[in-house]
Amino acid sequence: MPQSKNTIRLAADLQTDSIVDGPGLRTVIWTQGCSHHCKGCQNPQTWDFNGGGEVPIKDVLEAIDELEYQNGITFSGGDPMFQPEACTKIAKYCKDKGYNIWVYTGFTYEEIIKMSKTKKIYKEFLKYIDVLIDGRFVLKERDTNILFRGSTNQRLIDVPKTLSSDEIVLFDESKYLEEKNKVTRKTYV
Repeated sequence: MPQSKNTIRLAADLQTDSIVDGPGLRTVIWTQGCSHHCKGCQNPQTWDFNGGGEVPIKDVLEAIDELEYQNGITFSGGDPMFQPEACTKIAKYCKDKGYNIWVYTGFTYEEIIKMSKTKKIYKEFLKYIDVLIDGRFVLKERDTNILFRGSTNQRLIDVPKTLSSDEIVLFDESKYLEEKNKVTRKTYV
């Protein structure tokens, strides 16, 4: 997907207050364009690389500056890995502001590392990501009881730990659920 250095193609405006795209209250950046075309995809309207709208990155950054009560930023789509330059700029800005960054992609971590051998921007993008939800959605493996993903083949990868250890380290779901349960108990006790 050809990309301007100063714009990003988005499927929608930034969505605030999401509680299903990572922990806490999150803002979702819905990127436009995906060639995976997973059967059963919940966002097929984001597949068209010419759909959505071209938005200046500075406008996205200004919208991020206006956010309140958000714990993190989630890139979804579409597939953010089809716009790595723009997503890296935005992710760096968000990280510098202290946001936790999650990214959904149909590519596996291993595929992204392989792509980074010829396009360094993929490795640069990974540096700003806290958790990568990787892998195509597989309808036969759909499971509505798993945390923050749609099918059991998808992984929640702790990217900083994975980059530093050079082997896949998964996000600690049990720690997250334990913390969530503590908050829930405090709220209702």
